[in-house]
Amino acid sequence: MPEATITGKADILTRFRSVRAQTEQICATLTPEDTVMQPMVDVSPPKWHLGHTTWFFETFVLVPHWPGYKAFHSQYAFLFNSYYNSMGSRVARSDRGTLSRPPLEDIYAYRRHVNEHMEKALGSPEITGNPSLAPILELGLQHEQQHQELLVCDIKYILSCNPLLPAYQAKPAPVLSTFSGKQPQNEWCQVPEGMYTIGYQGKDFCFDNEYQPHQVFIAGFSARRKLVTNQEFLEFMKAGGYLDFRFWLDEGWQLAQQQDWQAPLYWVNQDGEWWHFTLHGLEKIDLNAPVTHISFYEAHAYANWSGHRLLTEFEWEALAQCYANVPANGNFLESGQYQPVPENAENTEIIPQLLGNTWEWTYSGYFPYPGFVTAPGAIGEYNGKFMINQMVLRGGSCATPQSHIRTTYRNFFHPDKRWQFTGIRLAKK
Repeated sequence: MPEATITGKADILTRFRSVRAQTEQICATLTPEDTVMQPMVDVSPPKWHLGHTTWFFETFVLVPHWPGYKAFHSQYAFLFNSYYNSMGSRVARSDRGTLSRPPLEDIYAYRRHVNEHMEKALGSPEITGNPSLAPILELGLQHEQQHQELLVCDIKYILSCNPLLPAYQAKPAPVLSTFSGKQPQNEWCQVPEGMYTIGYQGKDFCFDNEYQPHQVFIAGFSARRKLVTNQEFLEFMKAGGYLDFRFWLDEGWQLAQQQDWQAPLYWVNQDGEWWHFTLHGLEKIDLNAPVTHISFYEAHAYANWSGHRLLTEFEWEALAQCYANVPANGNFLESGQYQPVPENAENTEIIPQLLGNTWEWTYSGYFPYPGFVTAPGAIGEYNGKFMINQMVLRGGSCATPQSHIRTTYRNFFHPDKRWQFTGIRLAKK
């Protein structure tokens, strides 16, 4: 990855405080009982997230680089290591929900302890003036922002498993213009045929899976201006889309049958009307909002049914280059919506929300770019070892921190996953 620096950004100490505070703000409305739950293996308990993001700074910054620092607790490395084989043994991912001890108050004490030492370290020229530490410090902040998004998704799943369907918070006022009812004039956006440079080309931070810019030939195509809405996906459901194998990849069809998929995750039919569980409680479906919480298989089946297709990740990045998108008015974590909102149809000149609202499934497997090199040591385990059997998603979501996303960002999940805020943008020739 390119050398990460803190130049041109807010003071590193200010950023550290802001990121750490944002994580705790996300957890502020939870009860201690909420923070221990792990209703499926993909979900990690909020208490574990709080500990793991703290372990990262302790393990990769304080222990090796801050003279005299002693680990807060001798067993926390075992409890809060995630998947770093280089860092020793750890609790199995499926067993994170068994950690009733240490209590939540101890985890917050751990965070305070590490925060205090990190603030001293970040006020020291020995740390901030060490060029070899800049990438680690930046990675630690970006890593915690990734876990903020995971926290939102995990909390939603945890609360959805409670028979009372409790609300995480009251619904805030919308951040975007409400849907006008008008269809945009440029429903399809043209991307001309040609060679496009794919990958990160800047000088600030990026993850190693974005690096090694390379040329890719893109055949001319058109991309849908807006994401597929709940209304549009409901039409697929009414037409029997979940019951017709012709639209599905075989693996997805078998899974949909085995798990009895009839609608996106969190949707429930009550008295002939569709509702869905949100972090604001159970609500009627907003037909104009983008559909979300669908697997790659469902996205692919919908695209087939509609007579279109999904973009590849290279096409998505070419689309982003052709239609510059400024994310300032997008729907990100900071909006507090925690739910996709209707896209503003007033501006007919650009794609209004290429970033934010929902991650967009692409028809691209998660593989290394040409020239990808795994970094030495534990940091090399961050991305490269997951480059198999997963699909790439682009664009960020309503749970993504705004300062964390960019158009070259490559997210990745297995094609059956539904608990993330995932949606659909269509393409055609």
